[in-house]
Amino acid sequence: MNNDKIIAAIAPAFTALMIEKIQKRNGQMVAFDSVKILNAISRANMAVEDEVMDPADLSYLTQKVCSQLNPDEVVTVEHVQDVVEETLIRFDYAKTAKAYILYRAEHTKIRQTESDLMDIYSKLTYSSAMDEDIKRENANIDGDTAMGTMLKYGSEGAKYFVDNYVLPKDIAAAHINGDIHIHDKDFYMLTETCCQIDLIKLFKNATPMFAF
Repeated sequence: MNNDKIIAAIAPAFTALMIEKIQKRNGQMVAFDSVKILNAISRANMAVEDEVMDPADLSYLTQKVCSQLNPDEVVTVEHVQDVVEETLIRFDYAKTAKAYILYRAEHTKIRQTESDLMDIYSKLTYSSAMDEDIKRENANIDGDTAMGTMLKYGSEGAKYFVDNYVLPKDIAAAHINGDIHIHDKDFYMLTETCCQIDLIKLFKNATPMFAF
C-alpha cells in the first residue's frame, strides 16, 4: 500500500481529536490536522530501510503523539515536532527518529536562509549607503544606484551561501567575527584572486611573475 492510500485509510480515525488549533511559527493559529503528523512520520520512515511501519504502526504512533498535546494550552508546531521525535525514540524507532530530526533540521536551515536573505535584500533595497555598511562595503560599487544595488544582491547572496554552505563553520565564524578576512568572498567558489583569474589556468599556463 503506498503512502497516499495509507493516509486515506487512516485519516478518519483522527477526526475526533480534542485539539483543534495549532500555532504556526509566524504566530498564526490554524486548524490542527493530525494527518500531517502521520504523513511526516511516514516520510521519515520511508527514508530508512530496516524499520518498516505498517498502517497500524503509523496510526498508533500518531495517536500517541496527539494524546500528549494539551487542548488547554497553545500548541505550537515546534512542540508537536518535539513530541514526534520523543515518541519515535520511546517506541524504538531510532533510525526513523534520526531521519525525522535531519529532515527537520534541514527545513529549519532553509527557513532561516530565506529569512536572512530577505533581511539582507530589504536593507539593500530600502536603505541608503549612509545608513547601511552593507551598501558601502565595496568601494568600487555605488550601492545607491540601480546597478550597484543589483550587483550587491548577487554579491551578498553569494557570500551568504559561502558562509553557510561552503566554508567550515569555524572559518566562517572567524570571518564574521573579524578574526580573519576572506577577500572577495563572493567569488570564493569561482576564484581565489582579486582579479578573478582562474587559478588552475594561472598555475598551469602562466609565467610566474615572482621568484622566491
